[in-house]
Amino acid sequence: MEISVVTPAHNEELYLGKCISSVRTAAQNAFAQVEHIVVLNRCSDQTEAVAVSGGCRVVKEDARNLSRIRNAGAAEARGNVIITLDADSWMSPGMLSEVVRLLESGRFIGGGVRVCPERWSLGILCSLMVVLPFALWRRVSAGMFWCFKHDFDAIGGFDESLVCLEDLDFGKRLREWGRKKSKKYGKISKAYLTTSCRKFDQFGDWYFVRNPKIVYDIFKHDPQAAETFYYDPRSDITKR
Repeated sequence: MEISVVTPAHNEELYLGKCISSVRTAAQNAFAQVEHIVVLNRCSDQTEAVAVSGGCRVVKEDARNLSRIRNAGAAEARGNVIITLDADSWMSPGMLSEVVRLLESGRFIGGGVRVCPERWSLGILCSLMVVLPFALWRRVSAGMFWCFKHDFDAIGGFDESLVCLEDLDFGKRLREWGRKKSKKYGKISKAYLTTSCRKFDQFGDWYFVRNPKIVYDIFKHDPQAAETFYYDPRSDITKR
């Protein structure tokens, strides 16, 4: 089995090194060949240098659209398995061996993973409770997606018409495709993904509690909500 890990990266020099290191460690525990593709997106820092020094393949895509960025990386993948991993997240050492085990079983179309924030607080817990009803409505696990490349291609990858929650949309379509193939949509629980709390660091731990409307707007794929929360809110931005 050959695995291609695809990571979008916009000015991620502070986080990318830990992400790359986690993939390298997990690769040592898996009976598979693993390549790590970093998709550079409008980077003005040392992200590319971090990626190259970490042994990653580099692809460039400047669109302000996460679906297009991820698809650009997947299009260059050499592996027969695609994994999507954000630059500010890192996988536990057994993650890739779990992906191999589940896909080789023939029972799973792919799926998501168990996600843990890098820190907890009462504000973060309450904010996540605001998001939970919307996430449960979608009924797919996310965080890091894994599937065979031919199944990724069969469902058309990530929907480039969406400016946010393209990941949950991808999971939903992968699950539906799995049903047609008589396979399950899985969630890896024996391994886990840790993700940074930088959005909470930026907006505040109680942000969703104080601004529940933005959660509703994000789940409605509102472009302005996506711009505010996802697409580089701290800098001057140009329209896509």
